Amino acid sequence: MNRVVITGMGVVSPVGLTIPEFWASLVEGKCGIAPIQSFDASGMKVKVAAEVKGFDPTVYGIDKSTARKLDLFTQYSIAAAAQAMAQSGLKAGENVNGERLGVYIGSGIGGMQTYVTETRKSIERGPEKVSPHFIPMMIANMASGQVAIAHGAEGPCLPVMTACATSTNAIGEAFHAIKAGYADAIIAGGSEAAICPLSIGGFTNCMALSTQEDPLLASLPFDRRRGGFVMGEGAGVLVLESETNAKARGAIILAEICGYGNTCDAYHVTAPSPEATASARAIKLALMEAGYQEGESLYINAHGTGTALNDVSETVAIKKALGEEAARRALVSSTKSMTGHMLGAAGAAECIAAVLALREGVIPPTIGLTEPDPDCDLDYVPLTARKARCDMALSISLGFGGHNGCVALRRVEA
Repeated sequence: MNRVVITGMGVVSPVGLTIPEFWASLVEGKCGIAPIQSFDASGMKVKVAAEVKGFDPTVYGIDKSTARKLDLFTQYSIAAAAQAMAQSGLKAGENVNGERLGVYIGSGIGGMQTYVTETRKSIERGPEKVSPHFIPMMIANMASGQVAIAHGAEGPCLPVMTACATSTNAIGEAFHAIKAGYADAIIAGGSEAAICPLSIGGFTNCMALSTQEDPLLASLPFDRRRGGFVMGEGAGVLVLESETNAKARGAIILAEICGYGNTCDAYHVTAPSPEATASARAIKLALMEAGYQEGESLYINAHGTGTALNDVSETVAIKKALGEEAARRALVSSTKSMTGHMLGAAGAAECIAAVLALREGVIPPTIGLTEPDPDCDLDYVPLTARKARCDMALSISLGFGGHNGCVALRRVEA
């Protein structure tokens, strides 16, 4: 079995378009939530979102003509992957065999913007006016497909779709593929660009979104005032590589990925199980595979959506997985308090935050947490970042359909 390391990371997020910008914003407690700018939301119950700001696809080699044939979620994935591959220095045909280089980039929803545009066109002007690019722009596997084309990745290509657990599952499955020897390196993560009236209307009507109009009060994980999550968008991509391949080419190793848990609540299509048995088992599986030892210091980047049910059940899951005493020693935070919920991209962005927390010895905060819920009684690093040198980190994601994913990371000395 191969050891698996992370050698590159890239991000497009509501709080930064590069890894340095993203990390600086998280450490500073900068909130990326604001009134919606991409359309007129004045007549809607939900008026805020965590939108990506200032994104320019041409910076990443996507010319304007090509951009018109790519949904925004695919553009985000190409941009984040370009950053990650540049940091890694990995190149097919040079320091990795293209047949041993894979892409596991998923999306929870896929090309929602394209779907809305072309559906309207079909209704108003007839099906013959639908774009010939509609299907390849809309289908959710195109983030993986386009990134594979861009980087000559001819190995395994698997676009995971498990709602809000998508990119955590993508990273975990990529980890297992490399560990088992099916690939030498995999570009893994998730991408999402679904902030539009249709998707916001759907999430609002199933009582999932916060209707708070003050951006600083909209996403309040683990706070008793929380009233739902805030839609975000963007992409997070990591380059996973066998330690052997990384060391052979002299790559800088950012962290070791060493454990993964994947379970299902088998309980309800949207609500998490209040018993949190399956989500606790996902955490346990990741810790067991990682060789976690009692007493090791641990940071947990929680799913922490700010919904009434999630935050309590996730707290229960952490306690069941670690035991009460170890759970209370762990440092837990929700970066969704700043980024909003990036849906299929959330797990990857949060895994990146966990890697940076291990490397920098700083735990990003849960901003806005001024009135803790008595049922959420762990150390959620409220309001401001905290210096702490942790041995391991977990990134937890929970998705509609009962999907539970957890990735375990170990700090690597620089």
